[in-house]
Amino acid sequence: MPKVVVTRVTPGDYSSLDAEVIVGPEEGFLDQDRLRAFVAEHAPFDALVSMFHDQINDDLLDAAGGSLRTVCNFAVGYENIDVAACAKRGVIVCNTPDAVTEGTADLAWALLLGAARRLTEAGKYVRSPEYPRRGPLGMDEFLGLSIAGKTLLIVGAGRIGRAVALRSIGWGMRVLYIARSRHLEMEFAPINAQRVDLDDGLAQADFVSLHTPLTTDTRHLINARRLALMKDRAVLINTARGPIVEEAALVAALREKRIFAAGLDVFENEPNLAPGLSDLDNAVLTPHIGSASETSRKLMATTVCANIAAVLNGQTPPNVVR
Repeated sequence: MPKVVVTRVTPGDYSSLDAEVIVGPEEGFLDQDRLRAFVAEHAPFDALVSMFHDQINDDLLDAAGGSLRTVCNFAVGYENIDVAACAKRGVIVCNTPDAVTEGTADLAWALLLGAARRLTEAGKYVRSPEYPRRGPLGMDEFLGLSIAGKTLLIVGAGRIGRAVALRSIGWGMRVLYIARSRHLEMEFAPINAQRVDLDDGLAQADFVSLHTPLTTDTRHLINARRLALMKDRAVLINTARGPIVEEAALVAALREKRIFAAGLDVFENEPNLAPGLSDLDNAVLTPHIGSASETSRKLMATTVCANIAAVLNGQTPPNVVR
């Protein structure tokens, strides 16, 4: 019987696989040495289900043994996987792209709304003894940003970027987008977006939402220079990958009020935050929970099973990354 190793407990059901399934601990393996030991303990096996924070490199592939046929990332991004090393061994790399779209787009909007309406600051205040002591707020306190009719810049016009743009229709927003090639599905109704250069888009946008993969080209795509291009009333949202933003530069921009706010679900050195970030009232922070809805996470497991089943049956899986 084929053997499948899952590095961490996930929602969803793997019973559809005609295979022995071994699942790692609830807390996973943030320590690479412990992950390698777990993999080596259960080697050889046919399929590995990895999390976005598991580093799948030559050393780990060696530990998995020569029978490994596929690595299925429980995520849409796969920068944690050495795809070339897998290809050299004939190991097929898969991901779960469609499953994460709606949940992540919802969270991007939750962060956008929270940042625009100062929810971090307001939440701290309402839990403090100051609120009952003072009584009702004045009409000029906790003033946030309006969203209706404003300009939204989507950086990365893939599945999630388009889903975020679609949600802006209810606010009547003007949508700009950044992409390596033209996306007519963004430019046609109902979104009616305009493709722009990144620097120009940052200068025009009231809200910027990042949805590009992490690559060598996109690491620190939003750096000190580009943050300086943004309006002082602009909001930056990142639900993609932390290193796309130069976090120290963002902390400085937020502290000095050179932009209005940020909403971040991902961090440059996750799970560690840049010094000072957690102290900022104009930062709405969540712990990488973009796909953390019941529907999304269960669908991710279903997608993983479909990919593995195809590989075990000698077929092309539906979500090969390269």
